[in-house]
Amino acid sequence: MANYFRLTVYHPEKDLCAILDSNGLYEKVWQFSSFLIGKNFKILEVSNKDNMIDVNIGFAEQDNSKILIRAVAHGKPKYFDHVIDGQKYKAVQVKDKIYIPVK
Repeated sequence: MANYFRLTVYHPEKDLCAILDSNGLYEKVWQFSSFLIGKNFKILEVSNKDNMIDVNIGFAEQDNSKILIRAVAHGKPKYFDHVIDGQKYKAVQVKDKIYIPVK
């Protein structure tokens, strides 16, 4: 799943945030980001399957034709500390969906 990307985005004019996945639609993460920037989204977090820890979203099946909306909420996403096996990470939450973009 080399082309599995997850972005957390914020749309200032609509005051909403989302966690979006692409699994096969884009070859490069910049293509995914560029599409969303063109729709006036601000990119807050960028991950691929190898540099994130999924907490409660799961990974989607391959889909070469769609961007997958994993969570949407009004306002900005929430950030908080999340400890896994004694290691503290900065987690991102939209609605009830949480993941950790590992930097």
